[in-house]
Amino acid sequence: MLTLTQAQTIVAKTLEKGREKNMKPLTVAVLDARGCLVAYAMEDGGLLREVVAKGKAYGALGMGRSSRAIEQLAKDRPHFINAIIEASAGRLVPVPGGVLIKSGAAIVGAVGVSGDTSDNDELAAVAGIQAAGLAAGVD
Repeated sequence: MLTLTQAQTIVAKTLEKGREKNMKPLTVAVLDARGCLVAYAMEDGGLLREVVAKGKAYGALGMGRSSRAIEQLAKDRPHFINAIIEASAGRLVPVPGGVLIKSGAAIVGAVGVSGDTSDNDELAAVAGIQAAGLAAGVD
């Protein structure tokens, strides 16, 4: 189970990593294993970052793989991913920055980050997850 304290740590440390690496303002959404929002923060930034961050996390959680892996799946099987995006009412965002949160082998949630490049979003998410003592699922 993902605790509120762990989720808040993920948010704080993800934002900290972004500032450390001079990233653009980030938005961070942490979902539990049910897909419920547990913690969220948005630095100064664009209107759609909330939707994108949540969509990266939601997609990772729903598909059981990182949004980086979903991006590759979208390249390999675009019709399938388009169908999944439609089935999820547009809630899935298939670009890096959505990372599974694992405790041992169990998926306990996902974090989505938006605001900088997708690679940097993912880097910050991984740092936040690891700072909370959990494992990041990026494959």
